[in-house]
Amino acid sequence: MFKRETGFEEFLRERKKRRKIVSEGTMSYYRNLFKRYLEGKSLSEELVKYVVNHENKWLRNVFRHYIQYLYYLRRIPPEMYGWLMEVVPSRSYRLDVRSYPISLEDLAKTMNTLRESHEPYYLVYKLMLEGGIRLSHAIYIVENYKPMEIVEINGLGVDTPRLVCLHDKGFCRYYVGVRETAKPCEWAYFSTETLRLLEKYAGSTVGRVPLQKHVKRRSLLLPKYARKAAWRLTIKAMPREVARFIQSRFGELKISEARYEDLLGEADQYYPSYLSLLFNQITKKH
Repeated sequence: MFKRETGFEEFLRERKKRRKIVSEGTMSYYRNLFKRYLEGKSLSEELVKYVVNHENKWLRNVFRHYIQYLYYLRRIPPEMYGWLMEVVPSRSYRLDVRSYPISLEDLAKTMNTLRESHEPYYLVYKLMLEGGIRLSHAIYIVENYKPMEIVEINGLGVDTPRLVCLHDKGFCRYYVGVRETAKPCEWAYFSTETLRLLEKYAGSTVGRVPLQKHVKRRSLLLPKYARKAAWRLTIKAMPREVARFIQSRFGELKISEARYEDLLGEADQYYPSYLSLLFNQITKKH
């Protein structure tokens, strides 16, 4: 019988293979699906058909996770586990090609307008654009900036200040260290010009919603497009593997400890080329 247990949620957070469930929002959604559609039901062919044909395809994921949990506890034999994993596919994803309305003219207009109208928002956009990081991570850096803090990079045993600046090359990298989420952010790369702005507004509160309203009212480029624009320019200035490392696209990048250190050095080597390209592309559009 399907019964929601505390051990099941612990399994999802800590023990399941591949991507663990770390978002409380996702966990709450799964919990509601389980309670509504699976709680109290017995494992049978009828239940399998019900799940497979259900209009909410996320139910398949919850079902498969629970079967994995039962198998982990040795409550079902390997043969049954294999059959269930085969006949109940995970939620399908429809792949499509999307065109994002990003132009260098819009990007240049956005940066120029924000520089004149709201410098803290300009700083956030510069962090997103120069480092290819997400809005949430850019805001996190501004609000929690601790440049002198010494941290250990997990898995490498290397101690480093959060902020490392190569002034002769015109840039800094800041160790953010957000790993235990579906959207990690390891390092944030930015120019020394951005560093001066960051030091000016460090510790300030930046509201995500007010920022988005500010740019919408002025018909500026939305925050989600800054990272996409950065990616398109970054891969013109460096190998894709290095670009993925800089933007913390670790789902697309499998690296060993030794390769991590290599990529860190390569990122330091190529990053000035990206800054130069970014500066030239935006300033010439003003």
